[in-house]
Amino acid sequence: MAEVDFRFGTGKPQVSFDLPLFHKWMFPDGTPWTYFYRKGEGYLLRFPGLGDFDVSADGLFIQAWPVPGVSEETIQHLYLNQVLPLALSKQGKWIFHAGAIDTPFGAVAFLGESGRGKSTLAASFAMSGYRFFTDDALLLEKLEDVYLVQPSHPSIRLWRDSQEALVGDDVQLAPPVQYTSKARLLSGGELGFCPESRTLRRMYFLGDGSSTDVCIERMTPSEAVMGLVKNSFLLDIEAPDAVASHFNRLADMAELQIYYRLDYPRSYDMLPAVRQAIIEHAAAEDA
Repeated sequence: MAEVDFRFGTGKPQVSFDLPLFHKWMFPDGTPWTYFYRKGEGYLLRFPGLGDFDVSADGLFIQAWPVPGVSEETIQHLYLNQVLPLALSKQGKWIFHAGAIDTPFGAVAFLGESGRGKSTLAASFAMSGYRFFTDDALLLEKLEDVYLVQPSHPSIRLWRDSQEALVGDDVQLAPPVQYTSKARLLSGGELGFCPESRTLRRMYFLGDGSSTDVCIERMTPSEAVMGLVKNSFLLDIEAPDAVASHFNRLADMAELQIYYRLDYPRSYDMLPAVRQAIIEHAAAEDA
């Protein structure tokens, strides 16, 4: 994704400290997931029971401090999927909670909160001949008037039922991690990964599955801005200049006519129709 100096520290218990807490992420059931603290000029990100991560003010250096007994694979997974995207935001990168796949017409991205089906769609397309870039942390780079989708790490995380329905057991798995029962499927064979950048063609914001059919609707620029803001990785949400700059960049990006709502019944049997609708929509010049 990008060059960051990442280092493992020795395991140590998570003790209480007197650092300013400025943000936190919570699971839907109210369980804390991540605490954001200021530490000198940088930051400390705490994942309760798993580990702490020191992040430099410029996002170029990350030091991990695992809780004793937490595996290296777990810390590496936290780094790749949670901490690295946040650090990249401090480098001025465009990072979104999104999956993305390659098509003959350019890259197509799927944005949405956890549980909306980003990984399932990415895996479904990948197993149907369309390579994936990422299943949850989308890195974009602007080149003149277009945005390029950059490849992430070559793996997809799926719940067991999705793995059985889409991939089966004939796939290489990464070692398990200690905070989720999701499997991490490594690319290879039919699960194709795209290692090069491609021009962004469409961004679809995923609905909640209440639609009775595949439904694609255009979004206004203001709606797109709000969706992009909601799905952004942004480490320091209290830095006024950085937040204003990020919002202005997203407002400029939202002027592109590439943003749509996508909803469909959450059934594996619907996925072929969903793929066909997306490919046909991405191919159209006047969608």
